[in-house]
Amino acid sequence: MDQKILSLAAEKTADGLQEFLQILKEDDLTDLLQNQAVRGKTAGALLKAIFKGLPCSEEAGALKRLKIYSCCIQLLESGDLQKEVASEITGLLMLEVHRFPGQLLVELANEFVSAINEGKLTNGKSLELLPIILTALGTKKENLTYGKGELSGEECKKQLINTLCSGRWDHQYVIQLTSMFKAVPLTIEEVEFVVEKVLKVFSKLNLQEIPPLVYQLLVLSSKGSRKRVLVGIIAFFNKLDQQHNEEQSGDEYLDLITVPLDELRHVEGTIILHIVFAIKLDFELGRELLRHLKATQQGDFSSICPFSIALLLSVTRIQRFEEQVFDFLKSSVIKNFKDLQLLQGSKYIQSLFPNECCISTMILEVVNNSVHSWDHVTQGLVEFGFILMDSYGPKKILDGKTAETSSGLSRMPNQHACKLGANILLETFKIHEMIRQEILEQVLNRVVTRASSPINHFLDLLSDIIKYSPLVLQSCSSKVIETFDYLSFLPVQTVQGLLKAVQPLLKVSMSIRDSLILVLRKAMFASQLDARKSAVAGFLLLLKNFKVLGSLSSSQCSQSIGVSQVHVDIHSRYNSVANETFCLEIMDSLKRCLGQQADVRLMLYEGFYDVLRRNSQLANSVMQTLLSQLKQFYEPEPDVLPPLKLEACILTQGDQVFLQEPLDYLLCCIQHCLAWYKSRVVPLQQEEEEEEEGFYQYLDDMLESITNRMIKSELEDFELDKSADFSQSTGIGIKNNICASLVMGICEVLIEYNFFISNFSKTKFETILSLFMCYKKLSDILNEKSGKGKTKMANRPTDSFLSMKFVSDLLTALFRDSTQSHEESLSVLRSSNEFMRYAVNVALMKVQQLKETGHVSGPDGQNPEKVFQNLCDITRVLLWRYTSIPTSVEESGKREKGKNISLLCLEGIQKILSAVQQFYQPKCHQFLKALDATDKEEEEEEVSVSERAAFQIRQFQRSLLNLLSSQEEDFKSKEALLLATVLTSLSKLLKPISAEMLSWTSKICTENSCEDASFCKGMLSLLFNLHVSCKSPVGLLRDLSQDIHGHLGDIDEDVEVEKTNNFALVNLKTAAPTVCLLVLSKAEKVLEEVDWLITKLKGQANQKIIPEEASSQAALTNHPMEKTTIIQLGTLLTFFHELVQTALPSGSCVDTLLKDLGKMYTTLTALVKYYLQVYQPSTGIPKNMEKLVKLSGSHLTPLCYSFISYVQNKHSRSLKCTGEKEKTAAGPTAIARALRETKPIPNLIFAIEQYEKFLIHLSKRSKVNLMKHIKLSTSRDFKIKGNILDVVLRQEEDENEEGTASEHEGQNKEPAKKKRKKEMKCLS
Repeated sequence: MDQKILSLAAEKTADGLQEFLQILKEDDLTDLLQNQAVRGKTAGALLKAIFKGLPCSEEAGALKRLKIYSCCIQLLESGDLQKEVASEITGLLMLEVHRFPGQLLVELANEFVSAINEGKLTNGKSLELLPIILTALGTKKENLTYGKGELSGEECKKQLINTLCSGRWDHQYVIQLTSMFKAVPLTIEEVEFVVEKVLKVFSKLNLQEIPPLVYQLLVLSSKGSRKRVLVGIIAFFNKLDQQHNEEQSGDEYLDLITVPLDELRHVEGTIILHIVFAIKLDFELGRELLRHLKATQQGDFSSICPFSIALLLSVTRIQRFEEQVFDFLKSSVIKNFKDLQLLQGSKYIQSLFPNECCISTMILEVVNNSVHSWDHVTQGLVEFGFILMDSYGPKKILDGKTAETSSGLSRMPNQHACKLGANILLETFKIHEMIRQEILEQVLNRVVTRASSPINHFLDLLSDIIKYSPLVLQSCSSKVIETFDYLSFLPVQTVQGLLKAVQPLLKVSMSIRDSLILVLRKAMFASQLDARKSAVAGFLLLLKNFKVLGSLSSSQCSQSIGVSQVHVDIHSRYNSVANETFCLEIMDSLKRCLGQQADVRLMLYEGFYDVLRRNSQLANSVMQTLLSQLKQFYEPEPDVLPPLKLEACILTQGDQVFLQEPLDYLLCCIQHCLAWYKSRVVPLQQEEEEEEEGFYQYLDDMLESITNRMIKSELEDFELDKSADFSQSTGIGIKNNICASLVMGICEVLIEYNFFISNFSKTKFETILSLFMCYKKLSDILNEKSGKGKTKMANRPTDSFLSMKFVSDLLTALFRDSTQSHEESLSVLRSSNEFMRYAVNVALMKVQQLKETGHVSGPDGQNPEKVFQNLCDITRVLLWRYTSIPTSVEESGKREKGKNISLLCLEGIQKILSAVQQFYQPKCHQFLKALDATDKEEEEEEVSVSERAAFQIRQFQRSLLNLLSSQEEDFKSKEALLLATVLTSLSKLLKPISAEMLSWTSKICTENSCEDASFCKGMLSLLFNLHVSCKSPVGLLRDLSQDIHGHLGDIDEDVEVEKTNNFALVNLKTAAPTVCLLVLSKAEKVLEEVDWLITKLKGQANQKIIPEEASSQAALTNHPMEKTTIIQLGTLLTFFHELVQTALPSGSCVDTLLKDLGKMYTTLTALVKYYLQVYQPSTGIPKNMEKLVKLSGSHLTPLCYSFISYVQNKHSRSLKCTGEKEKTAAGPTAIARALRETKPIPNLIFAIEQYEKFLIHLSKRSKVNLMKHIKLSTSRDFKIKGNILDVVLRQEEDENEEGTASEHEGQNKEPAKKKRKKEMKCLS
């Protein structure tokens, strides 16, 4: 039969074939085709012949064709056919599909859809036909019967796709089905059906099946729904990551192992590559990704997760998107840090956002994930790390200092962003070997090329990198050696930081060490002073870190040597011997520096103590060097006064006078080295040898002789008596200043030396007092002379030669030492109040220096541990002195010039608390524990930081209460302010803030009237800080504004304001400007927070995908945020309602109030815009929003215009007074001031009108008349007609004079009229 069909098909006409096939039964025909296909014989030719003999123009032929198609589809699905046969049959079926009539196409397509949904497919080979069928169906224009109705071909196709996507898909055909839709022309709506279906299937597939499916989905997205595809993929992997994190943090035994981490990360990496590849082919996909993520940035960062960040970093490899992506990531990081900072500072916002995401954690998670072969992400990570460090690192300001302490609000987020950049680079460096060389090169390049700007953050990063693996970095030694060539051209601080960072490398790489020594030797003879100083810094560092055999262990050093990671002790004995030769060579080089400028010598003297402490075997060489240097300036004859040749220390070149030898620093260095040597080295040597004593005994004798002769010397011996010239303009004056500075420094050094060797001897303490009197006389002369001169003299008020350890010991001896045997000798020092005041003052200087620079001068000043220990000791003594001898007790005795010692102690406590919170935040517990003397026995039970802080707070509260209960004339405002500041610092350590502290502070502010402005500000600031930690401060603002209004009176002089007296601290003297400016600054902060809330609300509203469904839910979910926002604004409105009626004095109060009113209206406008955006007829506008609008119309806007009139009238009166009194140069300045102060008025009026404009829009949209309580301000659109301008102005002036009585009737319009008149005058 098959042969007959084939022979008939070969004829020229198809009539015979058609007749034969019509007679043949359908079943016979399908059986024949089936047999031929299975055998693999001429199936294709037979099928061709059958199609030729069954034209679709006849109904019977078309129906038989349908049967043949069904048969072929079953054959293809059976899997019995050979591959070639199956392909041939599929090709023929595809070619003939478009000939089918529409109705049969619908039937055929329905067969496919039901087979797919019922899971009847066995291998899915027939699916290749479906897209052709659907495409053909879409081209049919006639109406076709579908279900119970009639639809066009296009509509039928849509219904079929909908049915297909609504059913269940077998997992093994998901990829094939998705791929199939590529070949079908789809409308946007149809693409959405398909995309939604595929995204739903994701969670049911094996992880390994997802990458090919994502690839097909991305290809399909070119037809539309790009955003939905990207959002779905990101959401799916974000959810997987979260599940995995929860599993890791949960109980391991309860976990069902879902996906191995390694497999998940590799799949994510593959998918990121697929998306990046798709974006390269379709830039619109990249733009959609950025648009979507930017939209979520305004809301809750919901789509920003480790997966989307990794994706973005990979997209940076596409040049077109590189800049946009980095800008987006940078702004997201800084915005997130600002959000977190805002949350930390506001309790009521914390309650609304308990789990705010942290982008920095996500980015560091991406760094950790990138270990799973995410090479496409690492380059973006490195670039982003450097971008953050470059953009947010410390900035240089005019005087060369680093602008670390820029505006407080922006400082912290910037610092965090910079630190994040460093962490990204450090972690990437640890994980990825391939990228190490590049990171190191880029860091070193920045250190060299940006020497003029602050680069501490890069030096810190370099130090961390090298500490992590010095041995690994040996391979990069060429780059480090190349950097050394630039040392001579870099600032000294940079050189010190750089050498400190590369120090571990010097231990493991001889080539690096040798090249550094060569560079330093060249620098030693460079013409630039900085290069020589750099050489000294470098050599000192080498001496500190290359230990000579027999030196004391490094446990006695202040800092670890920095190579804790390097365990290379091979040939250590040989190394130590080699080190000795090496170190002695360096000492020879350094001796040459003693003939150079004072700055170079000074560096040497400051560094020798550390060298000695680290490398005790060099003591001989160091001490001999110092001794020979001192001998040049020492008078050996015991009777010669003064004992030192100060003239030799000063160099005169023509008219210029320079310091040549910093003799005070030299003596200071000798004294510290000697003290250390005698305490550490000598005890160990006493058993072995006595010969070594020579030099230190000799130095002791010299210092003893200098001390004795310094006491005997009069100021005239130094030519520094009162009659001497100390002006900075003459050579003699400069010389005398330098001499005075040297003598004062020497006195301080000798004070410390004598105390150290005194062993509490009375004669030594008398010597100390004599030395101090010499210091004091000179200090008084310098202060007196500088008081007369116009410029300050260089009498070094900011530092002292006393070491911090000595200051601590001295204060302990003066105030706390109750040992009986010490009593008599200490009474010598205690008898001098000036000396005790000096000791406390030096402690204050040291703490101030720590706050400004992060370290203190003198030995161990760079060691944070030792500095912290000294701070604890000093604070303990100062606290005891202040609490046991209050200022009132001290002052009841004899009155002396200078500050009260107890007051100085309190100032010291305040400064130290501030420094500890700035530099030692994690050690606050240790610090408070050290202050508590009673705690030594009770070590068993651990006391929390809050409890310790509360104990200290109670002490200071008692002191403040005692001060406030004293007589008015005895009230010390300085002490009260310091106590308020101390309480503020300690209150930050209370977690959570105790209600007791809040009520106590509130009680103080409520019951105590004090006219001291600074104390009032301090206490109210503390009250605000405590309030903000518990709840929103708007109620407090309202109460304070009522007090201000009551004390200052109303803008309308006829109105008498009832005094509320909520807070006794607010009175006529403190109300303005102190309290007024304080409350306005706090109101401004609340407005910022409300603004932030509104932005969050808008962002969340933008993320609602289906508004119809989401509208009712949105009203519920956003209810707490909206309610909080409206309550905050409502209370702020009553606050401004009070202030805007207050007769504030001209100046900063009025200016700030006008600006803040403008911000208030801008925030109200933002809220109205939000309701315009989310308005749904079903939900309407909340009632409390309507109340807020009503309140603004009745209680604020009309009063704003009245206040503007009041301000303008006040200015015009003051201008008239100025004009009458003096028509001189003061006139223009008064006018300029008036113009400056009225500048915010137009901005305020514009803000009010914008608010009213958007209210009108919202009223129209919501059909609610929100404007019924608001009288629109008079229109300000007008045209100036020059010819009648003067006439109108005169008429208005006349009316103004006559019609003041009717001012209240037109309160809303009147101010606007005055405003308009003023503008017309200006324009004319």
